Amino acid sequence: MPKLHWEDFQPGAVAIYGPRLVTREEIVAFAAEFDPQPMHLDEAAASATLLGGLAASGWHTCCLLMRMIADGFVIESSSMGSPGIEELRWLKPLRPGTAIRVRATVLESRPSNSRPHMGLTKFRYEVLDEADNCLTTMVTTAMLGRRQPGTAP
Repeated sequence: MPKLHWEDFQPGAVAIYGPRLVTREEIVAFAAEFDPQPMHLDEAAASATLLGGLAASGWHTCCLLMRMIADGFVIESSSMGSPGIEELRWLKPLRPGTAIRVRATVLESRPSNSRPHMGLTKFRYEVLDEADNCLTTMVTTAMLGRRQPGTAP
């Protein structure tokens, strides 16, 4: 039985998930399998790129974000998935040895017009480093089951 439902996510609410230390080994392993570009695989090759050094793939950062919010609340919620990502920005490189956190902010929330058992909640996720620099942002809407279907929020 889920602990969290659509009604539990009010606009303006902020939660922090993490930290999680990102290692060189996992950056290289992810890149080797999914994004084998030089800036994600090898320090020397990466130093000659726009990133100026080894950095995680943006897709790796997205996977870490997903894991952190899954552990933070999604698994304990009445999540029904998402219709997609509305915005994704890779602002700064994620370097080996960085401890990241995810800040989740509820932007808006509304009941579904066509499915009274569901509500839609838009989140902005920010991947932050130890100095609160924002590395990645993502805006997406979650479809969440309602505790009391069809009632006013």
